[in-house]
Amino acid sequence: MRKQMVAAAFGAAILAVAADSAVSHVDPFVGTAGTGHTFPAACVPFGLVQAGPDTGNGDWDHCSGYRFGDTSILGFSQTHLNGTGCPDLGDVRLLPFVGSAVPDSVAYDKASESAKPGLYAVTLAGGVKVEVSATERCAIYRISYPKGARSRLLVDPRWCITRGRAPAECIRSCDVAPDGKTGVSGKVVVNNWVKRTYAFKVEFNRPFVSERDLVFDFAPSDASLVVKVAFSALGGVTDAERNMKAEIPGWDFDRVASAAAEKWENALSCVAVEGDEAQKRNFYTSLYHLFIQPNDISDAGQSPYYSTLSTWDTFRAAHPLYTILVPERIPGMVRSMQRQGEFTGYLPIWTLWGRDNQCMIGTHSVPVLVDAYLKGFPGEWESVYAQIKETLTKKHEGRHKEQWDLLDKYGYYPFDIIKGESVSRTMECAYDDWCAGKMAEKLGRADDAAFFFKRAGNWRNVFDPSVSLARGKDSKGKWREPFDPYALGYGDKSDFTEGNAFQYTWHVMQDPDGLVEAMGGREAFVKRLDGLFEQPEKVKGDVLDVTGLIGQYVHGNEPSHHVIYFYTLVGERDKTARRVRDVFDRFYLPKPDGLCGNDDCGQMSAWYVFSALGFYPFNPCGGTYVLGAPQIPKATVRLASRRDGGSPSHGDSDWESRHPAGGEKTLTIIARNLSCENKYVKSVTFNGKTLDKTIEHADLMAGGELVFEMTAK
Repeated sequence: MRKQMVAAAFGAAILAVAADSAVSHVDPFVGTAGTGHTFPAACVPFGLVQAGPDTGNGDWDHCSGYRFGDTSILGFSQTHLNGTGCPDLGDVRLLPFVGSAVPDSVAYDKASESAKPGLYAVTLAGGVKVEVSATERCAIYRISYPKGARSRLLVDPRWCITRGRAPAECIRSCDVAPDGKTGVSGKVVVNNWVKRTYAFKVEFNRPFVSERDLVFDFAPSDASLVVKVAFSALGGVTDAERNMKAEIPGWDFDRVASAAAEKWENALSCVAVEGDEAQKRNFYTSLYHLFIQPNDISDAGQSPYYSTLSTWDTFRAAHPLYTILVPERIPGMVRSMQRQGEFTGYLPIWTLWGRDNQCMIGTHSVPVLVDAYLKGFPGEWESVYAQIKETLTKKHEGRHKEQWDLLDKYGYYPFDIIKGESVSRTMECAYDDWCAGKMAEKLGRADDAAFFFKRAGNWRNVFDPSVSLARGKDSKGKWREPFDPYALGYGDKSDFTEGNAFQYTWHVMQDPDGLVEAMGGREAFVKRLDGLFEQPEKVKGDVLDVTGLIGQYVHGNEPSHHVIYFYTLVGERDKTARRVRDVFDRFYLPKPDGLCGNDDCGQMSAWYVFSALGFYPFNPCGGTYVLGAPQIPKATVRLASRRDGGSPSHGDSDWESRHPAGGEKTLTIIARNLSCENKYVKSVTFNGKTLDKTIEHADLMAGGELVFEMTAK
């Protein structure tokens, strides 16, 4: 039914998409209800612009601006965040309407609403049909008013997606004015999740007859009103105008929509999967969400500058997956993190449009950078390491969650000295330190390596062997009392970050053998791990992000994402297979409320893609993947190709010279006899060689055939 609606809505614009193309299986409405916080807005891979409807504002439910069950539309803004738990963006709202009064919102015909990658359409009350598409830095609208109706359009630059306050309260300055009779432009300073500045240019395909308070009236016409909106995140109005001329010089909506669909098809076809429609829809929708960000905030013709780096989430699986599926973009991501570090004085934590909001803990751009280094990507690695060392050892102005002097003095963060998250900060910093140690070791810096590896063991200082759980400790070495392992927390109200002791105990990706030993050996470890999944599924505390529970395993939030794969490492591969299938059946469904938690800039989706293929980056730095149980019968991954043409604006000249066009290899993954009953793995081979627990990145990227023999037990 939805395919029919999409075809009807977009007509010629979608004819170029084959019936069984990758794009045809994507459903942008997946995750737009429940706690997924996704959106159906039109965008292209890694683009600055995501243009589409806002159906609500001001609360947690509308962090992306859109919720599937809403019955009216507040307007169409040009930028959105995919699956975050905090709101921002929503720049430059457009609201087409008929009648004399400017409405607060407009009802819409739900049956008319449709979306595919790069395309969105809906018919509003009063018969106004709105179609939206996008390029990297621009949006284009085709608005069809009823015949003879008064055609009106509100352009609202004092709009943004917020939580708990009116949008106008976040606007610090707004210098906007009409440009003659065919447009409007301006520069806006917003102070919301971050403080940022952007410039924009709006242009109409026909002149308006009057304007008041940025409400534009157009003469009735049988022809559609076409509106273009261009942005510059780093420059001024002139730069926004250049971006428009570079990306949408004309007024052909169908041409832009077809180009957007082609860009998505090129990106998504990096993996060809076999399976039923539900499997394909889940897989390609996950890839789609993965490729929405990081967002390139540079102007047209410039080297990429990737932002929207939710590294607390995405270092775990999204960034390792980028190294496999879009390796041509990795050098640009590395340089972007360097550039961000030069701007703020420390490497990225959570950056949005070139500003770091510091909302999470750790500095998880470090594992992303070290992973790229260890996998052999080109980069200025000596200077990258210098930034890593300085970031992890020196106090930086304005950075409020680093206290290296305390960490080095005590070997952990004492809960009676710091303001909250003492256990989580200790454990997540320990992981970053391990990554820094690996880079120092390979660069021949033995003293630095020893320092960082020692700090990487700090997790032991907040592990209480008497209860085999992570636990807060004060500056005198006394454990937190009273202690409730079910108690969730965040910020200064807890020793944990969006989690509890049950979830954070396992946050030792750098030293699984050490955690097994600390719990008393393999048998005791397996018993504790089984117990995690067998605990009551109860939430104690007001933490909205903790969703998707199996016992006290929380799939809807990132600290738990690697935990299932512990089973493989301790020789319990069947339990990995059983838990992976359980997560797939319960928490990834091809419907609006099909995600169990925030997509978090593609991390939830990356877990799905890796696990569907049958392996996962348990330790996301270094290129060792732990084997699991594939959930699709066959997948063919295109490797080391220049799918976007190898343009320097996307990639890196060194990478292109080492991976020329036409030098493509493939990785074929086969799950023989996979079925509902055959969910367990009997054996695994790669190019005929038997595998036990892991497979290496270099082997995968060399291509070949990874075969899982599936069995009922």
